[in-house]
Amino acid sequence: MAASSKVGKELVNEMNQALEKHGVDMRVFALVDEAIGDLAGGRYYKKETFAAISLGMGTNAAYVESAQAVPKWDNPSPKSGELVINMQWGGFTSSHLPVSEFDASLDAESSNPGSQIFEKLISGMYLGEVVRRVLLKMAMETALFGETIPSKLAVPYLLRSPDMAAMHQDTSEDREVVDEKLREIFRITNSTPMVREVVAEVCDIVAERGARLAGAGVVGIIKKLGRIANKRSVVTVEGGLYEHYRVFRNYLHSSVWEMLGNELSDNVIIEHSHGGSGAGSLFLAASQTQNADFSTQSADFRAS
Repeated sequence: MAASSKVGKELVNEMNQALEKHGVDMRVFALVDEAIGDLAGGRYYKKETFAAISLGMGTNAAYVESAQAVPKWDNPSPKSGELVINMQWGGFTSSHLPVSEFDASLDAESSNPGSQIFEKLISGMYLGEVVRRVLLKMAMETALFGETIPSKLAVPYLLRSPDMAAMHQDTSEDREVVDEKLREIFRITNSTPMVREVVAEVCDIVAERGARLAGAGVVGIIKKLGRIANKRSVVTVEGGLYEHYRVFRNYLHSSVWEMLGNELSDNVIIEHSHGGSGAGSLFLAASQTQNADFSTQSADFRAS
């Protein structure tokens, strides 16, 4: 089944017809985007949840909006008076984003140049690659790792974000984890404590930038909804980058508090998702099984 032939069609119905055709005794009730699943799960556990952020290998965000505030929505207003907006914020781009020469070269050499710029600045797929590109230039221009440039340092995407996080969060006196990762990944065996400190600092700069940009996105949603001064607001976040990269997570939280100020930040709670998008998808599917003939409509608005 070619995906292009299904554009604009009810995909859930198409999937059920295909299952029936092949004699599979199963029915699909909901096809859910990860961010939407996160939001559904967060909303189930805490009614004050108004937005969900996915921060893993990729990134996205979704939030709850008043139907009256969505001029593009021309269908009957839902009973709740609210709609869920799937932002697809990974595709956001702006001249105000802090795109460096390393980001520009990464984008130009990617499989989708000119697209998903915000995602390439903040998601787990790309953070380690940005660090690698910075270290490669430092090795070429300052002999950071000696007179010979390590050949492995020129291999794209060899440094994964979990390894970047391990180096960044190394608290040993001589940065022993940094030394271990440099040996293991790039075959660099002659690093000094000072060089390891530089590597950790590069990781810190790239991680803080990504986390602060994600935090700015959260604050933007809060301001858009006018929730800052008068409502307790919960943002649920899912994804390995947020869950396992402690320093990145702390930078995200502190940036939101900094942008909102001490008084207003007390109204905003950012927490790890309860069960993730899988749990939210189950809740949505369960709600559909109560009325098998019930059909849903969704609006997907892309930032431009």
